[in-house]
Amino acid sequence: MNRGPTAIDVRDITKRFGDIVAVDRVSFDVRRGEIFGFLGPNGAGKTTTVRMLTGIIRPDAGSIHVMGHDMARDPVSAKQQMGVVPETANAYLDLTARQNMLLAADLYDVPRARAEERIRETLSELGLLDRQDHRVHGYSKGMHQRLILGMALLHEPPLLFLDEPTSGLDVQSTHLIIAMLQRLNEEGTTIFLTTHNMDEANRLCHRVGIIRRGRIAAIDTPEQLKRTVDRIAMILVAFDRPVDTTALAALPGVAEVLRVNDSYRVSVEDIDTAVRSIASFSHAQGVRILSLDTPAPSLDEVFLSITAGDE
Repeated sequence: MNRGPTAIDVRDITKRFGDIVAVDRVSFDVRRGEIFGFLGPNGAGKTTTVRMLTGIIRPDAGSIHVMGHDMARDPVSAKQQMGVVPETANAYLDLTARQNMLLAADLYDVPRARAEERIRETLSELGLLDRQDHRVHGYSKGMHQRLILGMALLHEPPLLFLDEPTSGLDVQSTHLIIAMLQRLNEEGTTIFLTTHNMDEANRLCHRVGIIRRGRIAAIDTPEQLKRTVDRIAMILVAFDRPVDTTALAALPGVAEVLRVNDSYRVSVEDIDTAVRSIASFSHAQGVRILSLDTPAPSLDEVFLSITAGDE
């Protein structure tokens, strides 16, 4: 996929609430065609930043361009380029799903014939077509969230903002939403994803930005961010029968051994030396290695190391 020019260009935006600087000279860009994850602990300025990007509030300083449109000078054109899925669903409960979708079509000036076509397509993909004439107050949380996503996508925006899109949802709804986001991105939609779900961010995002105390603390691919975690390397190994942990801990390259159920967590000073030592050890002891893994740091560890003490 070609991730070329910027979809969102943010330069030195600042937002104050009284004496509190919620966002402090934040700059970053989101490339067209990428899924960009935006992470941060509570109170870090994450929500305030997103509210500025989507035109709900204006920054006190700095500039925001969305798909080439200046958010300050031409907010209507900028907003027409985006679909927004807030964390708190905002469909009208006393209306049916179809009626809510038609309201969204009117809001974005989608011609009625095209709107009818898009409603059928979108509700079908989201598993809601057979419930389109039911009032939304009878929907489950998962159905409600899927409807909000459908409303945001009705005008086929090139840019989609999502705030915790799968938080608290059932497995079916989560699967449907994730699959739809992946398809949309493959077709070229740029996605700005705010989430606390590190596994979701790791699986979906091309790049991740972490905000801390109102400033950008890190931006990179998940894999590159994981390499920044300073921790002793680790090996997880399982044998076909128990072994002497003291003897295992005495091997060259090994720093410490902890038995976890039927496997051993081996903290190592040098992975290559330790792996060779463990292989020789298993041969000498007459035991077989059933599995051996050298897990990389997780995105959770990256997030915790960057935001330590913030929550």
